[in-house]
Amino acid sequence: MEKTYTPSDIEKKWYDIWEQCGYFKPSGQGNAYCIMIPPPNVTGFLHMGHGFQQTLMDVLIRYHRMDGDNTLWQTGTDHAGIATQMVVERQLAAQNLTRHDLGREKFVEKVWEWKHESGGHITRQMRRIGNSADWSREAFTMDENLSAAVKKVFVQLYDEGLIYRGKRLVNWDPVLLTAISDVEVINEPREGFMWHLRYPLADGSGYLVVATTRPETMLGDSAVAVNPNDERYQALIGKEIALPLTDRKIPIIGDDYADPQFGTGCVKITPAHDFNDYEVGLRHQLPLINILTPDAKINHEAPEKYRGLDRFIARDAIIADLKALGLLEKIEPHTLNVPIGDRGGAVIEPYLTDQWYVDIKPLAQPAIDAVKEGRIRFVPETWSKTYFQWMENIQDWCISRQLWWGHRIPAWYDVKGNVYVADTEVAAREKYQLRDDVVLTQDNDVLDTWFSSALWPFSTLGWPENTESLKTFYPTSVLMTGFDIIFFWVARMIMFGLKFAGDVPFREIYITGLIRDEHGQKMSKTKGNVLDPIDLVDGISLENLLAKRTYGLMQTHLIDQIIQNTRKQFPEGIAAHGMDALRFTFCALASTGRDIRFDLGRLEGYRNFCNKIWNATRFVLMNVCHPELVSGSKEHGTAQNSDPDIRQDDMILGLADAWILSRLQHTIAEVRSHLDSYRFDLASQAIYEFIWNEYCDWYLEFTKPILYSETVGENEKSATRYVLVFVLETALRLLHPFMPFMTEEIWQTVKPLLNISGDSIMLQPYPTFEKKSVNKLAEENIELFKAIILGVRTIRGEMGIPPSKTVKLYFDKASDAQKKAIENNQSFLLTLAKCESITDLAGNSAPASATALAGNLELFIPLAGFIDKEAEIQRLNKEIEKFKNEILLSSKKLNNQGYVEKAPAEVVAKEREKLLEKETNLEKLKSQLDKIKKL
Repeated sequence: MEKTYTPSDIEKKWYDIWEQCGYFKPSGQGNAYCIMIPPPNVTGFLHMGHGFQQTLMDVLIRYHRMDGDNTLWQTGTDHAGIATQMVVERQLAAQNLTRHDLGREKFVEKVWEWKHESGGHITRQMRRIGNSADWSREAFTMDENLSAAVKKVFVQLYDEGLIYRGKRLVNWDPVLLTAISDVEVINEPREGFMWHLRYPLADGSGYLVVATTRPETMLGDSAVAVNPNDERYQALIGKEIALPLTDRKIPIIGDDYADPQFGTGCVKITPAHDFNDYEVGLRHQLPLINILTPDAKINHEAPEKYRGLDRFIARDAIIADLKALGLLEKIEPHTLNVPIGDRGGAVIEPYLTDQWYVDIKPLAQPAIDAVKEGRIRFVPETWSKTYFQWMENIQDWCISRQLWWGHRIPAWYDVKGNVYVADTEVAAREKYQLRDDVVLTQDNDVLDTWFSSALWPFSTLGWPENTESLKTFYPTSVLMTGFDIIFFWVARMIMFGLKFAGDVPFREIYITGLIRDEHGQKMSKTKGNVLDPIDLVDGISLENLLAKRTYGLMQTHLIDQIIQNTRKQFPEGIAAHGMDALRFTFCALASTGRDIRFDLGRLEGYRNFCNKIWNATRFVLMNVCHPELVSGSKEHGTAQNSDPDIRQDDMILGLADAWILSRLQHTIAEVRSHLDSYRFDLASQAIYEFIWNEYCDWYLEFTKPILYSETVGENEKSATRYVLVFVLETALRLLHPFMPFMTEEIWQTVKPLLNISGDSIMLQPYPTFEKKSVNKLAEENIELFKAIILGVRTIRGEMGIPPSKTVKLYFDKASDAQKKAIENNQSFLLTLAKCESITDLAGNSAPASATALAGNLELFIPLAGFIDKEAEIQRLNKEIEKFKNEILLSSKKLNNQGYVEKAPAEVVAKEREKLLEKETNLEKLKSQLDKIKKL
């Protein structure tokens, strides 16, 4: 082994070996266990959410693979219709070309070229994480077999009357010129205005005042609504408004949608440009008047003077005209949520267009029943309520997009507009018995990417063919995903799985939280708090980090703020931590809460954990191997057992050996239980506590008096050497799913010591609980000894006794069993506690001593010859006065209301922490002084 743990030297080496050897493929043995990866966009880059979720999935996959299951992690990417088309269109724009210059066929060819050349970046990053997915089965939602499955589902749903074409309101991107889903719309708070407009009554008897944040839509108003129970306006229901700036009259209607407590209680109704108004329009059979072109300009439905104007320019013109007519009541500042397209950044319009829809309610009920009946379980269970709420109020699903990249809708039209749906044009002609002279044109739209991804759990396994993979791995075991796509993906997979594959797509759904920064803020490019997981692994300089965080930002004030925050947080950039440390951090933070605060301090701590394991391994090897095999020299090859007596047969275990083997079994049981219940945080904590505290900090120390003693027999030494290696190897297997790279590297060095056959730790059995190795008495005795050792060390620290000096230790109040344990292991305790003698007082008085407790035992260490009593009292009094003065100053500062209110909150909090620390230290000094005075 190298002297220093350097993750960059081992990560790529081992991943390449694993993949080349085919270790990620299903074994064909054992119970089927399958996870479907939520397919990331082919255009994407690995972000913290990906890294977090995929780490947890890989932990489960490696755990079940080692546990003997026939394990498949199905991987792949989504074709990402809008995002991918945008990437290629930008490349064309750099050549002063558009997709229309190429035509549809050539443009799609260009997209495929891009995919083959540049579309694999995110899968390379996924390998960096250590994902043990079966890459030989990597799928792409536009693959030929997956596309065939998409067509089959569309045709069948159409034939059953569950897919139809209709004119309805959708989220419309006026820049990309396509409908988009709700998940692709970001509601961004922006400062704007509320315009209060006067709408004259048609009979000239007065006017009503309506308020709107989008005054340009008034040109498409179909009514004004008031609440039928609002006494102010009851008499006006049925009368008409003379709609300003137009020659139209619109009715005043009564509808509960109008809230008497909000504004004036009068609401303008624009059914073609507002989702709520659309529903009101349907209830009252109001006309749907669309006043916008697809690129958000005013169309021919509006008065001529506004036609062709951009919507926002038209807004200004309309307000000016209303003001000139005396119809502008007032303008108020107003903060509103503006719908923004997450891809193009344009303000989204509710827009009336012809689209394809799925009549989803008949598919929703079986999916609701599947969860209610327990055939699918949400973890945490509370997310099932969110699922039910959406499913029970589900609306028809708009599945068409006005793009060129994607699954083109398998529908053809004749010159009269009749529609024919089939897999191909040839199939359509045969299905509908069309003559050869009937000219057919395929629909230009493509399907929403969520449509094809809804088939992911079974289309990737070969459906509609009844393949061996489908029979073996469907339904899959668990789906791991974020709560934000329960509606858009999870629910639709359940509906389509039940409909087409005949069963639920997965048995359990583990919903992860969002990764936030250490202050609980959502990670955002505009906030400059986004972390790249690869940067955390490899490290990045401050200069390069600043360049990444400010790239593409136009607002100067944002750039300045991001630079300032980044310099403050990372004055020297981000250090390299290695992938194992990052993976373990993700697991340690994976509580069942919604939000996960990513703490870089934890990451640094787990990098130290890696170092701890590495150095502990070197200690073990140095004590069981030829010394030259742990020198770091490559020429010696793998370690070899230098002690032919290291074997389990006929071993006589020492107390510490029995204790660590017993603690190992408890840890195995605990980790397995937590992994089976998706408590990655508790599983990683149990491993950490065992390896760091029990194995490294205590057991390695316990072995030294045995291994280095000239009086201990060779049989006992041999047993200790065996246990050292055995526990280390078992702990490596226990840890492997969490830290695959380092555990593989170390295991390869350790395995010859136990004569283990096998090429990789990932193919070794996961540790199982063995009750026979549990030793309650050994655990009780070691806990007693630990308490005694800590008690002695506490006295040494408080009294300033040098570690090099031995002390006399007296104890009292021990039970007979405790006395026996101390007597049988006295040499052991003498060495670790650095005592020259250990004496049972048996109720007698102790000499003038410093005292401590070890459970029920009272410990006494005489201080004669160790300290100058008067000098120590004088020194402690000075320290006490110093702390009293500091506490007084700090208290005055915190009692000053002006300071508390004006100083930054984090500064005040820090001051309170300092005060608490000083008060604690003062009490310790006082206690120490009392002990000295009693000597």
